[in-house]
Amino acid sequence: MASIKDVAAEAGVSVATVSRVLNSHPSVSPEARSRVLAAVEVLGYRPNAVARSLRTDRTRTLGLVISDVLNPYFTELARSVEEAARALGYSVIIGNADERPELQDHHVRTLLDRRIDGLLVSPTDGASPLMLDATRGATPMVFVDRWIPGVDVPVVRADGCLAVRDLVAHLYGLGHRRLAIIAGPAATTTGSERVEAFRDALLAHGLPLPDAYVGQGDFQADSGRRATERFLALDEPPEVIFAADNLMALGALDAIRAHGLRVPHDIGLAAFDDIPWFVHTDPPITAIAQPTGDLGRAAVQALIDLIEGRPPESVTLPARLVVRRSCGEPASDQRSTL
Repeated sequence: MASIKDVAAEAGVSVATVSRVLNSHPSVSPEARSRVLAAVEVLGYRPNAVARSLRTDRTRTLGLVISDVLNPYFTELARSVEEAARALGYSVIIGNADERPELQDHHVRTLLDRRIDGLLVSPTDGASPLMLDATRGATPMVFVDRWIPGVDVPVVRADGCLAVRDLVAHLYGLGHRRLAIIAGPAATTTGSERVEAFRDALLAHGLPLPDAYVGQGDFQADSGRRATERFLALDEPPEVIFAADNLMALGALDAIRAHGLRVPHDIGLAAFDDIPWFVHTDPPITAIAQPTGDLGRAAVQALIDLIEGRPPESVTLPARLVVRRSCGEPASDQRSTL
């Protein structure tokens, strides 16, 4: 393997000059820079990242712990984070918590041990002692999508409350009055926020949210299936089920079809977290879309600001209602509400 000394000899310059070129230092002549880069190419030289990190105390690596890599929303979020980080010269190591607090803690511990420059986390469990310790540690951290209330860490997230209000108004306008929700885990901020937004939106229209119309889910498809089975067994089933994430919505759709029922003729279905699949279901599913790409880019920028000593800002972006045909909408009523 070629060394930096080999590159210097091939280019006819000093080792210091090679180092300045590799670190994009401006005090190098164009001619010397060209010779060094040509030597790097000829010799196939690759800088030793470990040695460089020991010299600079930087690894140019970020950690990202997401809640569930099988959830298309988090898959797209991870992709946008990786693309934004790469554009700024950083690599990303991803850990999948699979909605399990013990896996979340494992990945956080492992990433911190690897001397990453900064950490992005979508907390699965805000009560974890290790997570709370990590927020007080020396490694810069930003929460993305979810957060831990009361913890002084920048948060990049979408506000879905207005979109939930738009959804309920839309359903009310279609004549629906019995509306149920499959809620996410109360231990997560997104789980509790979405069910409270739904309850408040119903109250604004004079509609109750009976306990029987609240199904407890865990952001996984099986929980959406189980909650829907319970709704369908009621003497007076809901007219529309609102699933608080896309995987629970797919589980709900499975249960509805297993009962020989049709959406929206027998029961309506709406979801939080729009995904590309929803356009291709029959009928296409009305959903609340989050600006996933913008969230990933904003989270990376906030974390880089922290790493480089600039004051970071928490960012809240609006979600929006995407109207399709799964709640009894006319075929022509497909639109996006900003």
